Amino acid sequence: MAVSRITEVFEKGKGVLQLTPTWVPRGFNEPGHRLRLHPDDYYALGMDRGGICERWLGSVTVALNGPKTGKTEGMSFVIADRNTGEKILFADFIEELGAEIIGEALKDKYGTWPTFAKLYDYDKPLFHHLHLTEEKAAKIGKHGKPEAYYFPAQYNSYLGRFPLTYFGFDPSTDPEEVKDCIRNYDKFDTRITELSRAYRVQLGTGWYTPAGVIHAPASVVTYEPQWNSDVNTIMENVTMGEVNPHNMLTDCAPEEEKNNVDALFNQIDWKESTRTDYKEKYFRSPKLKPATQEGLIEKWVAYANEWVAAKEITVEPGKTAAVRDQACYCALVVQGHGLFGNFSCEAPGLLRFDQISGDEFFVSEKAAKEGIVIKNNSEYEPLVILQNFANNNPEVPAAV
Repeated sequence: MAVSRITEVFEKGKGVLQLTPTWVPRGFNEPGHRLRLHPDDYYALGMDRGGICERWLGSVTVALNGPKTGKTEGMSFVIADRNTGEKILFADFIEELGAEIIGEALKDKYGTWPTFAKLYDYDKPLFHHLHLTEEKAAKIGKHGKPEAYYFPAQYNSYLGRFPLTYFGFDPSTDPEEVKDCIRNYDKFDTRITELSRAYRVQLGTGWYTPAGVIHAPASVVTYEPQWNSDVNTIMENVTMGEVNPHNMLTDCAPEEEKNNVDALFNQIDWKESTRTDYKEKYFRSPKLKPATQEGLIEKWVAYANEWVAAKEITVEPGKTAAVRDQACYCALVVQGHGLFGNFSCEAPGLLRFDQISGDEFFVSEKAAKEGIVIKNNSEYEPLVILQNFANNNPEVPAAV
């Protein structure tokens, strides 16, 4: 892609890019049908790929999704021309524009936009699994995956079949009990979550989950800011009747560790997974940002960690606000309609698989600092937008 075209699109949007929806199928579980995707399109990539259960937001990362994964599966695209349907890979903007779009700090430290967010939507709970730490992931040439959760009410009129999340293990658990579950993965239902502890999901709140902490997320649509990675180790072999094949236990282990029970067990951060104060440490109630303008409400919903952050902003009906932030971010409109900078914006009602939308944008650091003017064109409904950041926004609360 010519640099001149990327620069032209970037400048036309005054430092803001409009992104297309990025749908990701999974070969496990079942779609919850709450992503506002047309019911006919949940198997748009083929029945053998599984149902579409996730939408990735502002992603430069390819999904780790089996041998049939497309070269750009999971990666976001920028709408360059709505009339012709021209799209350009978002990663090309990051590569070509560098610090001009993500700022000097992220460019110098990571060389790229190092995070993204997703909406995931499963009708059943996910399996008890963990994401590798940076150290463990480096063994297979990947990055670690710390992540945060926020449960938006706008996507959750139905909470699925099991709206509770398991985190870690009960502090009384003997490590040998977990090793037995790994050892017997192919023999019988090990019921590993009997060793865990579950918390009922509260809409409008969230959690932070460090890499290495084992967890089994609820059947609730979840907004998940995370690091640029898609590495998982699944330690639950049967989840609500669904058998998880052996490779899901070992796919993210180096070859020499795939049959080593101790090595697989050591992927778990045992200290964090068995904290007696787990909820106190990692539950996230929203933190209200001091009011700066009439009709604007800003709440931090992911914070107090060294990796990712997120904020929910609400512009009340008929109001206009200039939203200023100290770092670049990806924005998702979850309710209402209006203007987002130079762009019309709206939360979708129903999207076809290849349809563009007006709900996803990436804001450069300079544009974020200067302020994005957001106007709510509704006389009745609030305009609600979620923003996800990397770890370079100095305004993010550092403590719970």
